Amino acid sequence: MAGRHLITSALPYVNGVKHLGNLVGSMLPADVYARYLRLRGEEVLYICATDEHGTPTELAAAEAGVPVDEFCAANWAIQKDIGERFGLSWDYFGRSSSPQNHALTQHFAAALERNGYIEERETDQVYSNTDGRFLPDRYVVGTCPNCGYDRARGDQCENCTKLLDPTDLIEPRSAISGSTDLEIRATRHLFLRQSLLAPDVRQWVESKTDWPKLTRSIAMKWLDEGLEDRSITRDLYWGVPVNRPGFENKVFYVWFDAPIEYIGATQEWANAAPGRDWKKFWYDVDDEVTYTQFMGKDNVAFHTVSFPCTIIGSHEPWKLVNYIKSFNWLTYYGGKFSTSQNRGVFMDAALDVLPADYWRYHLISNAPESDDASFTWEGLAVSVNKELADSFGNFVSRTLSFVVSRTDGTVPAGDDDAIAASAFVADVGERVARYDAMLAGHEYRKAMHELRDLWSAGNVFWEQQQPWKMTAGSDELANVMRTAVQYVRLLAVLAAPVIPSLADTVLACFGETLAPAQWPTDVRAEFARLAAGAALRRPEPLVQKIEPDTLAGFSERFGAAE
Repeated sequence: MAGRHLITSALPYVNGVKHLGNLVGSMLPADVYARYLRLRGEEVLYICATDEHGTPTELAAAEAGVPVDEFCAANWAIQKDIGERFGLSWDYFGRSSSPQNHALTQHFAAALERNGYIEERETDQVYSNTDGRFLPDRYVVGTCPNCGYDRARGDQCENCTKLLDPTDLIEPRSAISGSTDLEIRATRHLFLRQSLLAPDVRQWVESKTDWPKLTRSIAMKWLDEGLEDRSITRDLYWGVPVNRPGFENKVFYVWFDAPIEYIGATQEWANAAPGRDWKKFWYDVDDEVTYTQFMGKDNVAFHTVSFPCTIIGSHEPWKLVNYIKSFNWLTYYGGKFSTSQNRGVFMDAALDVLPADYWRYHLISNAPESDDASFTWEGLAVSVNKELADSFGNFVSRTLSFVVSRTDGTVPAGDDDAIAASAFVADVGERVARYDAMLAGHEYRKAMHELRDLWSAGNVFWEQQQPWKMTAGSDELANVMRTAVQYVRLLAVLAAPVIPSLADTVLACFGETLAPAQWPTDVRAEFARLAAGAALRRPEPLVQKIEPDTLAGFSERFGAAE
């Protein structure tokens, strides 16, 4: 891990507050990784933004009865606020409607056309006589020909994820008016000639042997089925304009401009303060940048095939992603999150009922890495009550309360050489090395299992030593107390990427705060870090358990198992 790190999480659509599945499928693991790297002293830029173009935004703004630009601005502010309250440590949270993204999108389109990868074609498109307009793909809904889902969109079926064209749908209807008075008319659009770029993209994908199985399998499935040319313009008024005669009422397709916003948001970040250089992250001529993307499985194809076509086809030295961490679905008791049916937990409501760190820990511990994962209130209660409270919180509280009462609130002295040579410290060193490797390797569920074992090791140590039975003032008691206090601090640092607020609370007992370059690269040295006699105080109870009545109330409010 050297050089600098660029991290991006899939852009959340601007229309509405995101649910827990959106959080754990992209933004939260990206944040855990960014925090981990910063603690290691790495140079990190974590970028995210709202995805503001496309049909869903226009429809949502129309339903809300406000101009689409005002709708986007208001919802961007809401999403930024909620994300920050969840502890998401973006270096910048941008907007795909920014002037930077508009200019970049038009730049890439021009470069692709100059290199022979853009072609104007006449196509058949759905026209609504009732609405008096051509209908972009998402303005057409109907039955999926692949799985039979009756509310499939004209670009992709959200049920089976198959990519579609509006003309593929069975019994199509207008998403604006519901009218079935539709006909097919000829119109002209720009196509990205992905078929010409397929050999280069395949060679690049095949070189990524370290990608997760989910990421690689989706990419290869697309390539093996044959990469088709794709229309990159739509009949909308909200989006990046197409600078071309005859295309005055068209904009670029949202899936063309949205990934470009990763670069656009980096430019926004650079423009926000003097001295920032966005090019050192995106013009990677010396291969000094490690670029990691985080996303749900529905976004993988666009990031492993479509966006790379844009980058590769530009013939410019833009940075291609090094690693894509993809996730399966998080469900709600096995079913989909649904605002209309009052089922599931959305990010704003989650923060109304529990602190952010409770959610962060539970979601990362149960991240849908290898398979879909089901959120349940009962599972959340186990994470909070048995793991955060009974294991981590209990060890911190019992250790610091005991030591403060025996030392008048100071860090005890002890034999640091003997402590460093102990079997306990050796075991902790091995555990920390495994935990570190899991975080570096994006194995989040395994990492949380190792973290829980580290918490348990503290409680086992305390129970085995039984310091309350030792003679006051003895060297034996001093060493046990000093070992345990140092371990409390070490656990706070180790847990900080996942539960930063709780980690800050623990470190405050030592008069410390989280700062860069605190990651324990030498575990033995960590057990001599705190100076004897330094001020020490006991914390307030770290974690409040979820009581049965409270749990029942959550199920009633948010919906329970069907």
